[in-house]
Amino acid sequence: MEQNFEKRGLTKKSENISDWYNDVVLRADLCDYTDVKGSMIIKPYAYLIWENIQRELDKKFKEDGIQNCYFPMLIPMSLIQKEKEHVEGFAPELLTIDRIGEEKLEDPLVLRPTSETIMYKAFSNWIQGYRDLPIKINQWCNIFRSEKRTYPFIRTSEFLWQEGHCAFANNEDNLQMVFKALDWYKDIYEKYLGISVYIGLKSQSEKFAGAKNTYSVEIITPNGKALQACTSHDLSDNFSKVFDVSFLNEKSEKQYAFQSSFGLSTRSIAGIILTHGDDSGLIIPPNVAPIQVVIIPINKKNQDNTIIDFTKMVEKKLKENGIRVFVDNDDIHSLGYKINEWELKGIPIRIEIGNNEVENNKVKIVRRDDFSKQDIIIDELENTIKNILENIQNNLFEKSEKLKLEKTKDADNYSDFKKFIEEGNFVRSYFCEDKECENKIKEETKAVTRCLEFNQMNDDGIEGKCIYCGKTSKHKWLFGKSY
Repeated sequence: MEQNFEKRGLTKKSENISDWYNDVVLRADLCDYTDVKGSMIIKPYAYLIWENIQRELDKKFKEDGIQNCYFPMLIPMSLIQKEKEHVEGFAPELLTIDRIGEEKLEDPLVLRPTSETIMYKAFSNWIQGYRDLPIKINQWCNIFRSEKRTYPFIRTSEFLWQEGHCAFANNEDNLQMVFKALDWYKDIYEKYLGISVYIGLKSQSEKFAGAKNTYSVEIITPNGKALQACTSHDLSDNFSKVFDVSFLNEKSEKQYAFQSSFGLSTRSIAGIILTHGDDSGLIIPPNVAPIQVVIIPINKKNQDNTIIDFTKMVEKKLKENGIRVFVDNDDIHSLGYKINEWELKGIPIRIEIGNNEVENNKVKIVRRDDFSKQDIIIDELENTIKNILENIQNNLFEKSEKLKLEKTKDADNYSDFKKFIEEGNFVRSYFCEDKECENKIKEETKAVTRCLEFNQMNDDGIEGKCIYCGKTSKHKWLFGKSY
């Protein structure tokens, strides 16, 4: 279907994805800029998407016994500095307050970059014996990290996320939590956001500062760049030893708790935009779409009550079946303008109702994912719309999976590795896991390790040669350029 891109004022995604992204987040009314460098206003349409993501994820937390809480966003610098690796990892990003009024603070306050330090100071007071464990809490909050190069939803100095923090008496339960969180995230991305992802272990140089191991969910976008979509950290007893998160076990012996943390942020909205959007704007997966169906009555004189009444009947039928519906009764803008705007916002289904539809007791629908049209008789409306929404959701995931596989290459030599990276791909290659090799690869290609996929982690005796240095290597790692 031919689209009028000039009318939209959009750069074509197929020609320049970066400019297209900047255009679409503003034109689709997702965000706006502020006078504070690196920050943004999340507008209602984007926040509704975030609320739908929150709702699904929060449901999983509560079913597992994780309780929501809230901790202060001001953290004493002395707490941040207690864990050496942690403070070194976050030092360049810290936003600090060193005075209140005219009074200079002896212990400056840090705007929350993450909450391990302030939470675990509290954990040390809450936990005395083994009966106080496990602790499983989560908070939905804002995070502050100074960023030199910002990008709406992808990288901003302030963003929204959830951070889960748990403490256990043994490492087995702790690791179970780490991987359970990953499963939840995979489920959210694939079943709700329609995005096929990679999951695996981060390298030691790319892990969370202070963790024993970090596991991540990685998205490959249409230009071949990587989005780290969310993370789950095995903190082991690293932080518990620093903050004395200890307890007396059943033998009255002092033992340190094993801890985990995990988080998913508003970067997930960027994943939706980049993965599913097209030259016409956004495409929002039905499962998280704030509006699943928009109804446009075609009533040129705005005097025909039969069209209005028919539209209300269609709206009522859909709402009674749990479908999120919006009726565009705006009589200022033309039909063409409305169609452009709703396509830009990525609403999964558009219903058009005019005299012809009323006379024939049917509606005309247009799918946003492929622009296909069909007529539906009213008696079959609810079931047909539900089936189409499910089909759109599955179609978006299948397209995402196809993109992921097409843009993931295996390289056995450094020449092919560099070529595939330059062409905009993820590359899977043997890697010796040496930090020096990792730094050299990053310096020469701008590619970094994304993760060691779980299906590549088995030590089955098969070995290869490191893509860079040629040393014997046990595993193939995924590499890619970061956003």
